[in-house]
Amino acid sequence: MAILPVQAWFRGDFVVQVVVIDTDDHMPQVAEKVAYHAVGRRVWPRPKPMAVYYRGERIPDDKTVAEVGIGPMDYLEVGYVD
Repeated sequence: MAILPVQAWFRGDFVVQVVVIDTDDHMPQVAEKVAYHAVGRRVWPRPKPMAVYYRGERIPDDKTVAEVGIGPMDYLEVGYVD
């Protein structure tokens, strides 16, 4: 368990945020942490699940940050799944 700052963009927003996540977080937790800074502020909330994308690939929900190999200040995208 270690904290890790990442650059994160929520699709539909115009701001890239620095968000602190944990190496033990699973992808739904990462999505929630990123969404906190955009959804309901600059992005409309939607009743849909969210997904995390790293290096252009959607990351399965059951993976942790450590398992994926996300490092300090890596860039993540989060968005609603259509």
